[in-house]
Amino acid sequence: MNNPNQLIDSSRPTRAGEELDTENLAAYLFTHIPDLTPPLTIEQFPSGFSNLTYLIKTNGRELVLRRPPIGAKIKSAHDMGREFKILSHLRPIYGKVPRPLLFCEDESVIGVPFYVMERVRGVILRAQLPKGIALNEHVMGGLCHSFIENLVEIHAVDYERAGLGDLGLAKGYVKRQVDGWTRRYFNARTDEVAEIERLAQWLAQNLSADSPSGSLIHNDYKFDNLVLSPNDLSEVIAVLDWEMATIGDPLMDLGTTLGYWVDADDDASWKRFAFGVTSFPGSLTRSELVQQYCQLSGRDVREIVFYYAYGLLKIAVIVQQIYFRFRQGLTKDPRFADLDKLVKACGSMALRAIEKRRIDALF
Repeated sequence: MNNPNQLIDSSRPTRAGEELDTENLAAYLFTHIPDLTPPLTIEQFPSGFSNLTYLIKTNGRELVLRRPPIGAKIKSAHDMGREFKILSHLRPIYGKVPRPLLFCEDESVIGVPFYVMERVRGVILRAQLPKGIALNEHVMGGLCHSFIENLVEIHAVDYERAGLGDLGLAKGYVKRQVDGWTRRYFNARTDEVAEIERLAQWLAQNLSADSPSGSLIHNDYKFDNLVLSPNDLSEVIAVLDWEMATIGDPLMDLGTTLGYWVDADDDASWKRFAFGVTSFPGSLTRSELVQQYCQLSGRDVREIVFYYAYGLLKIAVIVQQIYFRFRQGLTKDPRFADLDKLVKACGSMALRAIEKRRIDALF
C-alpha cells in the first residue's frame, strides 16, 4: 500500500451547475463559526448520487458542507435540519459520526438549507478505488467483519438516550416502507418497468411482521458511506450520510445493505452495476453477511428473502428518482443517463431471489 495519506478521499473542482455562492457562504461561515479565517476555497466530492457534498478549506481547517441535490422536489428526503439533528444527538453516544458545526435554513446564503460539519479524514471505498490501495483476502475478510459488526452496533444504540425517540415510529414500519417506496416509484416513473411493478406487488402481498422492537437504522449502510482508517482498512472511524436514518425495523436496514452487496458468483449482467468492492476475494457473501449479523445480534433472519427483495426495490426507486430528475432536465450529470437500466436490473434480481427463495447462488 502507498503512503496512507495518499489514500485519503479527495475532492475535485465543483461540477458545472453545482457551484456555491462563495462570497455569501464565506461571509456567513466567518460570522457563525469561531476561529475560521480567510481565505476560503471550495471543492466538491464527486461521488454520490443524492445530497451534494463539498470540501470547504479555510486557513488550517477543513469542513464539509452538505446541501440537497439540484432539482430535488422531495423535501422530506433531503431535510438538512433533520440530518444535522441526528448527527448532533448521536455523536455523544456513538462517536463514529462527524462533528456537526452549523445548520443554516436561510436560503439567501446559497439558495437552499445546508449544514456544515468537521471533515473526517480517511479512506472511502467506492467503485473506483484510490490508486495504490491493496485489498487482498486478509484485508477484505477483516473489513467485512468490521462492516457487519458496526451495523449491529448502530442497531444497538439507545436512541431514546440519544434524544432521537421522535425520529420515527417502529410500529407499522414494514408496511409503511413498502407502500411508501411503491408510491414514490410511480410518482417518478418515466417508463414502464414490469419487473418493479411485479416486485412491489409481491412485497405488498407478503409483508413480513414488524420487529418486536424498533432500532436506530441508517437506511443506506454500504461501503462508500464508511470512512476507514488509512492505517488499518478494517477499522471503521466514521459513518456518513445519515439523511434517511430513522427508528424502524433493523432487518429492513440489513435488507438495504444486502441490496448493495454484489457476490463474486453473481452474473455479469448484475456485476456490471457493482456498487463497491463486495465481490473482491476474501469478501463475505450475502449469506455469510446475514449469518454474521444473526450471530452478533441474535435476530431471526428466516425471512431474509423478503428483506433483500425490499432492499432492491428501495434502491431501484432511489435510482429512478434520480433518473427522473435527469429526464426532466433538472440535472445534467452524465452519470445519470443510463440509470434506467439499473432500475430494471434491481427488479430482475429481486424476482430471481423470490423465485429461488434464497439470496445467493442466484445464477
